[in-house]
Amino acid sequence: MERQTSACRTRAVRLSALLFAGLLASSLLTPHAALALSELKQIPGEVSQDKKTKDVPPEEKPRDKAPMQIPMPDPLVNKATPHAKDDTVEDTGPAAPVEVLSDVSKIPEPVARMRELIVEAAASGDIERLRPLLGKGPTQTQVGETDADPIETLKGLSGDPQGIEILAILLDVLSTGFVLTEKGTPDEAYVWPYFTEKPLASLTPPEKVDLFRLVTAGDFAEMEEGGNYNFYRVGITPDGQWKFFVAGD
Repeated sequence: MERQTSACRTRAVRLSALLFAGLLASSLLTPHAALALSELKQIPGEVSQDKKTKDVPPEEKPRDKAPMQIPMPDPLVNKATPHAKDDTVEDTGPAAPVEVLSDVSKIPEPVARMRELIVEAAASGDIERLRPLLGKGPTQTQVGETDADPIETLKGLSGDPQGIEILAILLDVLSTGFVLTEKGTPDEAYVWPYFTEKPLASLTPPEKVDLFRLVTAGDFAEMEEGGNYNFYRVGITPDGQWKFFVAGD
């Protein structure tokens, strides 16, 4: 019995010694094992974290930059320089009023005399009586676009072969008021009717009555499109020359 108890004690001591030796070996080997595990987890070719930290250059402090400026758009209206030349047309204001004349006794005597002769010839119904008044050569009265015989030209303008219509028109034109045009120039002349110098839009009701003695309402409507009188007119120079008897603007 004693032998068995002694044998058990001997085994227990041996086991305790072996257990202590194992714990001591385990404590000595644990740090090296951990180091080996960390080395196994590192991927080949990958830079370690410590090396990354060393290779990264320090972050530079951003420099102060001037704020971005957006260019201003060009002005919609360019102001002219003080010495810039202005090419715009100067506004001269409204046209001067037209002086309508009606008293033949107050115009130069040669003009009044020529008018009287024309009226007498036209009232006769014989267009040939106008021939001596029409002049010749450089002083010949303008009655058309050509230098053809003026009497034949007037007959061609009339609605009848004898030229009676054109004589009636001549009388009607010379019975209206008149104006002095191109005063002080070589082209100065007394012109009948006064509508030649007045815009149609400016005519008063009585003046329109005068106009309708010469033209029809249809003629007037066509004239309004152009804004000017374009029927027949008579011109006599201050020295008594019968300058023209024409139609148009």
